[in-house]
Amino acid sequence: MQDSSRMVRHALLMMMGTFVSRILGLAREVVTAAFFGASGRLDAFNVAYTLANLARQLVAEGALSAAFVPVFSRALLESRARALSLARQAMSVLIFASLAVTVVGMIGAPLLTLIMAPGFDAETSLLTTSLTRWMFPFLFLISMAALAMGTLNSLGAFFVPALAPAFSNLIFILSAPFLVRRFGVHGLAVAVLLGGGMHFSSQWIWSRHIGASLVPERPDFADADLRKMLLLFLPYAAGLSLNQVNPVVSRMLGSFLEEGSISVLNYANRIVQLPLGLFVIAISQAVLPQLSRAGTPHRFVSTIGEALRFALFIVLPATVGLVMISSPFVHVIFVRGAFGDQAWNATSWALVLSVLGLPGMACSTVVIRGLYALSMPKAAFITTFFSVGSTALLSFLLMFPMGYGGPALAPGVAFTLSGMLGLYFIKRKIEATAQAQTQGNEDPPVRLRVVSMAWTCGIIVALALMAAALSLYMTLIPYRVHLGLGLRAAWCLGAMLTGVAVYAAATLTLKFDEWQWIKGAL
Repeated sequence: MQDSSRMVRHALLMMMGTFVSRILGLAREVVTAAFFGASGRLDAFNVAYTLANLARQLVAEGALSAAFVPVFSRALLESRARALSLARQAMSVLIFASLAVTVVGMIGAPLLTLIMAPGFDAETSLLTTSLTRWMFPFLFLISMAALAMGTLNSLGAFFVPALAPAFSNLIFILSAPFLVRRFGVHGLAVAVLLGGGMHFSSQWIWSRHIGASLVPERPDFADADLRKMLLLFLPYAAGLSLNQVNPVVSRMLGSFLEEGSISVLNYANRIVQLPLGLFVIAISQAVLPQLSRAGTPHRFVSTIGEALRFALFIVLPATVGLVMISSPFVHVIFVRGAFGDQAWNATSWALVLSVLGLPGMACSTVVIRGLYALSMPKAAFITTFFSVGSTALLSFLLMFPMGYGGPALAPGVAFTLSGMLGLYFIKRKIEATAQAQTQGNEDPPVRLRVVSMAWTCGIIVALALMAAALSLYMTLIPYRVHLGLGLRAAWCLGAMLTGVAVYAAATLTLKFDEWQWIKGAL
């Protein structure tokens, strides 16, 4: 119970920080739009920022976290001093490597611009190249921030790392107006760098506050843990790079469908990313250090099982709710100006199909963290490759009978299948480890069981009551498209609160253990 509450507490802190960051991220877009609208200069900045952001997702917050956190967490079991020494050595290596990549990126900026935006005219291409060079040092800053985040998470500090992106967005919002007036669109690049600096410095200051100061230390390449960390990095980076193929496949197939299909898929994906980032990523980030420190197969199985249960406990009602109010929700967010009824209906249908995949995405993301914690780069790569390949194949097969609905539905199905494959790898590794440890002892066998029949029946009852309450709400208070934006938004908020209240009351009445975990966390 204590471990479960700790995991939930860390996840709730991550959710709070992520929510603040997303709100400030929206404000950041508003500030940018106020200065540049939809112009060629902003297109150049967006391409340059995409390159920097892609490097952040792939290298800094992806492969680095996956390779560092499990090794650091296990070193922490030996001693805090040993683990911090490892982190400082890793920082020295990371400084050298990220600076080298930054220099290469700045030199190769013209080629990167040509690859990312081959249709730009000569003037816009030159501007994009210049902005890319200005912003590539962002990779160095965000790599340092990712190392600090991994260290703090492993030491049980989650709230400040979760707020760090919010600090970054706040600095951008405050500095951009002054910098744009002085440097034009290049001022946005400077604001991004300042935000990256705040992203790192806020976590570095907090690490000093808790007595875990991150100061570079001469690396000892004979250190087995340091070598393991470096060896894990490349296969994890290769696996994570595959994830970037999914949106490319979606856009490629969408180009063969009716006009507007790519935009519809993009709009639906923007909405799905909110619960995905707010709930799923937060839970998976919170559980990785605990999985890495699980000293026995039984404890590992218990931890990942509870993480999967809690993820489903949170994501399933969000899935049912979004499916039921998809049409009003899309209308409130997007319908205005050129976004008419046809786009509204198409986006609503794409959202329903996309949201159906949320539970599979949640489970797959937690399972991948389990593979990271067990230091299984080959299995993680195979699982990711299977997910990407399944997405491409299913999108292609389903787009003939379903149109744009095929690429909307396919990722959720693929993530579900890949999660099952990842669980198979984990089960096989855990059973082998348990067998080696027992060596003939009569200990109970290790069984990976996510949910029981009683839990499944209880969640079905709770979701059915929630759906019935939402149906009654929508019947008694129908959504009216002619009302003002405030009243329409209030209708959506009322629907959400109704669903949450009924689901919470039902699961509390049925005495779900997850509420005890939440109580312990609070």
